[in-house]
Amino acid sequence: MSERLIVGITQGDVNGIGYEVILKTFSDPTMFEFCTPVVYGSPKVMTYHRKTIDSPTNFNVVDSASDAQPDRLNVVNCNKEDVKVDFGQPTEESGQAAFQALERAVKEYREGKIDVLVTAPINKKTIHSDAFHFPGHTEYIESELGEGNKALMILMNSSMRVALATVHEPISKVASLLNKDLIKEKLRILNKSLKIDFGIEIPRIAVLALNPHASDDGLIGKEENEIIKPAIDEMAADKVQCFGPFSADGFFGSGEYRKFDAVLAMYHDQGLIPLKALDMDGGVNYTAGLPVVRTSPDHGTAYDIAGQGLANEESMRQAIYAAIDIYRSRCNEEEISANPLGKLFFDRRDDSDKLKHLDPGKE
Repeated sequence: MSERLIVGITQGDVNGIGYEVILKTFSDPTMFEFCTPVVYGSPKVMTYHRKTIDSPTNFNVVDSASDAQPDRLNVVNCNKEDVKVDFGQPTEESGQAAFQALERAVKEYREGKIDVLVTAPINKKTIHSDAFHFPGHTEYIESELGEGNKALMILMNSSMRVALATVHEPISKVASLLNKDLIKEKLRILNKSLKIDFGIEIPRIAVLALNPHASDDGLIGKEENEIIKPAIDEMAADKVQCFGPFSADGFFGSGEYRKFDAVLAMYHDQGLIPLKALDMDGGVNYTAGLPVVRTSPDHGTAYDIAGQGLANEESMRQAIYAAIDIYRSRCNEEEISANPLGKLFFDRRDDSDKLKHLDPGKE
């Protein structure tokens, strides 16, 4: 476990703060003790950002992650043409550049050249094309690297972990998208992730209601009684420690969230507003449920401050730390479960008090 992981980092939108937070993160030399970073993007664009914010961080240009040098920030050129940087402006060119970097990173992950993936923020509109017809990173990575598994978005910081039953959906559609099977699937993925990715032996999960006051027993809506509560009861019967549904305002306002290892929210803003209000700078977006470990900073392109040297890199740093920790937790789990003990029993046919191994052929 002492080997440094190869962390692939996509450049995101070149007109945003992606390069700035990457450069600031690796201006701290201790970061190289934890990983060997490989940025998928453009050396010319990184140079431009570096000069603009007067960053001291040097980097090494490589053809592939397999050529990455330790103790240096490495950059793989993914953009087919020179990319124009226009700080603060969403452009088709910046969207295309973001997709080319993401596509190359996914390819090199498949080839085993990187261990984990960290994505800088994109503009969901400018990246949209015939090749990228997804609401965001999460859905694209599920499609490309999921191997048939379903993704679950978990946002986390030092205070809590929040998973989402629905993600990038209009509020007007949320109620119609919720059903018992969906909530059970999300709880199942979340419970497994808490055990394997975070090392929590018996996770406690809180489930939020959809309607105000958790519907007041059906007076303000039917989803709690007909969908959410039955899903919780069935998962609890399967020995998943889940509780609720809780009214979101009281749950967060009273600090009840501190009693749980994670929260399942019904829609995007329901869970993320309190999470970001508590700790905006240290938040991490984690895509659970997939073979690949993928994290990202819990912020957007921040066009309003792009190129000004004002961006806080803490979320990017925490995203890298989280990816490394989750990868190592998975390795530990795999090592622990690789050679399980065989079943033992007392043979009552003799006077021995010693446990004996059961012959697998007689099970």
